[in-house]
Amino acid sequence: MQETHNQEADKFELHLDEMIKEIQTCQEHKALKTCSFCEEYLPCKLRNDYIKSVYNSMSKGKTGGFEF
Repeated sequence: MQETHNQEADKFELHLDEMIKEIQTCQEHKALKTCSFCEEYLPCKLRNDYIKSVYNSMSKGKTGGFEF
């Protein structure tokens, strides 16, 4: 059972790492240091997906949804 738990944790951590790279690539492409300076800050799907991946990496998918 412990191995399955570790695989689940790894899945969330790997997805978060992937999302971090995507966010950084976007910021570099737009020459921004942070998403908060972007015109698309609130409606940005990539940013929202990143926030969800952060939440899931902390909760390991064990809790309810996350509303913005």
